[in-house]
Amino acid sequence: MSDASVLNETLQEPAAPAPLPATLQATTPPAAAAAVPRIVLGLVGAIALVALVVALALWQKVSGMQEQLARQSADALAQSMEARTLARQAQEVVRDTAGRLALTETRVAEVALQRSQLEELMQSLSRSRDENLVVDIESAVRLALQQAQVTGNVQPLLAALKAGDLRIGRAAQPRLAPLQRAMQRDADRLRTSASADSGEALQKLDELMRSVDDLPPLNAVAVRGAGLNSWQAEPIPADAPWWQRFLLLVRNEARSLLRVGRIERPEAVLLSPDQTFFLRENLKLQVLNARLALLSREMDTARNELATVAASLNRYFDPASRRVQAAATLVQQLQAQVRASDPPRLDETLTALATAAAGR
Repeated sequence: MSDASVLNETLQEPAAPAPLPATLQATTPPAAAAAVPRIVLGLVGAIALVALVVALALWQKVSGMQEQLARQSADALAQSMEARTLARQAQEVVRDTAGRLALTETRVAEVALQRSQLEELMQSLSRSRDENLVVDIESAVRLALQQAQVTGNVQPLLAALKAGDLRIGRAAQPRLAPLQRAMQRDADRLRTSASADSGEALQKLDELMRSVDDLPPLNAVAVRGAGLNSWQAEPIPADAPWWQRFLLLVRNEARSLLRVGRIERPEAVLLSPDQTFFLRENLKLQVLNARLALLSREMDTARNELATVAASLNRYFDPASRRVQAAATLVQQLQAQVRASDPPRLDETLTALATAAAGR
């Protein structure tokens, strides 16, 4: 039963007033007794009216809530339908994307395989080209090195190193950069040591050989001048008396005929003229052997021959003579030059060539 039906029944059938006690009935006047039901009826009517208004308000509120719930349910249903549609489309897109991704991965794998094969082919071609380049440079450098060791001329070797440097620069291979640096260092070292070439040494040997015949031995006849085999004439004053000048002249002549000295090397003083001739010829042969050893790049033999020439000069010839001193100076210069002019070496270049040929 609704609230409206209850309210109608209440209005149609007013409740009977409750019986008053006997004491009140006796004391209450008739007008008051008639007003009491009206007041009660008015209160009941007011209450009913208020209940009706409240019921109408509640009904309107409930109706609004029902309409709002219906709209929300309709919106939720539409959103769910739209979400299902979007989910279905997303699934289709995902399936399509997965297919395309699988196809792309397959193509990428094929491209990577082709790229790796192409890189291997290029590396093999580049490696073969680099190997041919290294072999050509090594053969040219070794040939020039042999020629330099035989002739003593380092210019062909420098030319071979320069040509190899240019070829490596044109190849533009980072793997051959250590070889290029090693060749440059060896070329700089050869240029530095090229000043001590054999041409100047050969000229000095020829000059020494020409001066052998003019070297005075220790047992040479004394001559006027300065030196071990020379004597100094005593000066004759111009204002001295005639007899003093005569005595000084006789004394100088006697000193020229007689020589007194200390013999430290008897074998040099006791040489005969024939032995002196063979001594000079033997000295020339020693100088010639040193020259041949220098031409054949046998530095040890050249050093030994020059040491023998220096010992012969100091033992058999007058060390106070200017010619002997000049010859001894030439021998010392030759010894220093031969000591400095070692055979050309290309240790760094050959090591770098071996490393490059091994592919490291």
